[in-house]
Amino acid sequence: MSQSNETSTVYYLQMLDPGQLSPKPAPPELEITMVPEPDFKLNRDFYTTVGARWEWTERLVWNDQQWSDYVDRPQLQTWVARVGGESIGYFELRYEEPGDVEIIYFGLLDQHTGRGYGGPMLSEAVRRAWAFGDVRRVWLHTCTKDHPAALDNYRSRGFEIYDTKAE
Repeated sequence: MSQSNETSTVYYLQMLDPGQLSPKPAPPELEITMVPEPDFKLNRDFYTTVGARWEWTERLVWNDQQWSDYVDRPQLQTWVARVGGESIGYFELRYEEPGDVEIIYFGLLDQHTGRGYGGPMLSEAVRRAWAFGDVRRVWLHTCTKDHPAALDNYRSRGFEIYDTKAE
């Protein structure tokens, strides 16, 4: 989220059943894999690079230890999307008691937006969120300062808005 003085609307979305997912098929060149070992530098680099355009600023002040503490916990998974071996985007999933999974961050590097990867990537994020096991809800939030197609992508995949707030 942004720290600018400009007001934005924050949308909170959720999916209460895996059957709500309306997946978008992945093109054959898209590969999405989980990062096997926590790597705070990878998460920090994606956060900084993907988030720069969308004013993700809250974690820019974190030091290495804060990043390491954040990433190095069993409730967090980081997934990287690649095309031809090149990293194009990522998402983070966090399991929360009692059975919620939040898609914390989700995004593509600028040069890979508009190429049809966002829908398939989100579809995989949702599938992986439900795969945590004892899940009753998958949720996320976005705002009017995020990519203009973000809200439509979330809703097209089956997420429903359950709250909005001015920030």
